Amino acid sequence: MSIREITFSDALHEALYEEMLRDETVFVIGEDVRFSYWSVTRGLVEKFGEDRVIDSPISESAIVGSSIGAALMGMRPVAEIMYAEFLTLAMNHLANFAPCFGARTYGEVKVPLVVRTRFGPEAHSQNYEAWFVHVPGLKVVMPSTPYDAKGLLKSAIRDDNPVLFFEHIRLYNTKGPVPEEEYVIPLSKADIKRKGSDVTVVATAFMVHRALKVAERLQKEGIDVEVIDLRTLKPLDRETLVDSIAKTGRLVIIHEAWRTGGIGGEIVSQIIEDGEVTLKAPPCRVGAIDVPLPHGSLLDLIIPDEGRIAEAIKKVMAFS
Repeated sequence: MSIREITFSDALHEALYEEMLRDETVFVIGEDVRFSYWSVTRGLVEKFGEDRVIDSPISESAIVGSSIGAALMGMRPVAEIMYAEFLTLAMNHLANFAPCFGARTYGEVKVPLVVRTRFGPEAHSQNYEAWFVHVPGLKVVMPSTPYDAKGLLKSAIRDDNPVLFFEHIRLYNTKGPVPEEEYVIPLSKADIKRKGSDVTVVATAFMVHRALKVAERLQKEGIDVEVIDLRTLKPLDRETLVDSIAKTGRLVIIHEAWRTGGIGGEIVSQIIEDGEVTLKAPPCRVGAIDVPLPHGSLLDLIIPDEGRIAEAIKKVMAFS
């Protein structure tokens, strides 16, 4: 297998290009997608034309609503919402329509829709992924590496269900190994990014990279950290989580969204309620401080940093 190092944004671009080449029902729609400020959709209009790379009006409701209509008619739209905060302007479509057609038609109707959006320490940086995890029928994906970004986006485009695909802004320029050959990653499988025996750390997107840095540092202090990248928030890969926690007996969950109501709480509930593992310490959640998110450098004071992550790991390790 031929491996090369490419950026996160290039991996997403390749996924779009390859899927549009493979399937003529795949098209891209969103604000400025022909010009691609973030480079992901660059050059697609020259290859596939304006009928399949559509610059939309500045209306998130129109982007998602028209995409649902196209999906119902047999197309596979990839809608781009410039920032995750703007998903709220299409909430009616995402919560009340796209996920429901299958159930309401007893499986007769499918909605193969992907909604790509970005989040992170920029303007419009609110993290609302937990809202959508709450919605049955909607899949939620959040990759952390170029390899995962490409494989997961290709799977999302081929899926017959609506998929929300979150991309962290700070990851766009990060590089990683990606095969030149065809591959896909199931939308149901977490990935163990680092094996360890003392504590299970579950993280998402950019927080995976911070967790890995902390894990390397704590190794020198005699703490062996296992880091799991959820990759897909819904469906949740409970099997990988349970197997890891059964081994370590300790659980720390890290996400950039607010701690209250975040995906961390759902994971803790499932692990404790099902009683499949015996914990040596109470689980610990690390999320953004529960305040309205500011802009600029102040944002880094709100989201989890390496210090808070290390503190949480040491806290659960303090229990015998």
